[in-house]
Amino acid sequence: MKPALSFQQGPKPLNWQDFPHGDYVRYGIERRMGKWLTRMFGYHMLKLGGLSGQLDTSKSAIKHQVCVAPTSQQHVGVVAEIDELPFSEHSVDACILSHCLEYHSDPHHILREAHRTLIPGGYIVISGFNPFSLCGLAHCLPFSGQKLPWSGRFFTPARVKDWLDLLGFEILADERFIHASLARGSRLSRFAPWRHFCRHYLKPMGSCYLLVARKRVAPLTPIKPKWHARPKWAPAVKSARVRQSRESFQEEN
Repeated sequence: MKPALSFQQGPKPLNWQDFPHGDYVRYGIERRMGKWLTRMFGYHMLKLGGLSGQLDTSKSAIKHQVCVAPTSQQHVGVVAEIDELPFSEHSVDACILSHCLEYHSDPHHILREAHRTLIPGGYIVISGFNPFSLCGLAHCLPFSGQKLPWSGRFFTPARVKDWLDLLGFEILADERFIHASLARGSRLSRFAPWRHFCRHYLKPMGSCYLLVARKRVAPLTPIKPKWHARPKWAPAVKSARVRQSRESFQEEN
């Protein structure tokens, strides 16, 4: 297993159009994320990365939505590094991370920052590319590491779920979709029978995955001290017995 920390430099996506069939991928994410957005309530939502900021999250009841990205773009509200969020602890109700773990040097730190800013019971939604798929197999082709989306490091959904579990998240959903290689120039309609077969029999091999998790609430239960009753002490009774024994000794003499 390759280490998560890496300083490998490669092209990073700024828009969904940078990916081959990027609009199709974005639509697939929005479609599956929509049913979870209706369950999210609160005041503030964070979208980490430029791709997350371009997703349609209007179905959520959270009206104040802010996109955080290291580069200034039209939809970016706060220009900052997504692994050093300028927000206080327990101040965000939901967090969206769409295809940002693959293209940053320290994905662990990104998840820790998201965990820090989320309130207890807050939601986190993560999407990414699955290495055990047709898209992941295309990563083995020559010169694919210099092209999007294969310039990033694909992490398996199981590995990302392990990271979330260590941070104290409860996994609510794990979905795989888009059973295609996503190669530039290929027509997805040509492989419609194959994709129909994979959706029914090879679901884990979807090229994209969507994880939904919730931050666990750990209640603090105070431990009450065990109070022990003090033993009764009756010195008057003992002294009375001593006096009686002395008086009886004097009468006999």
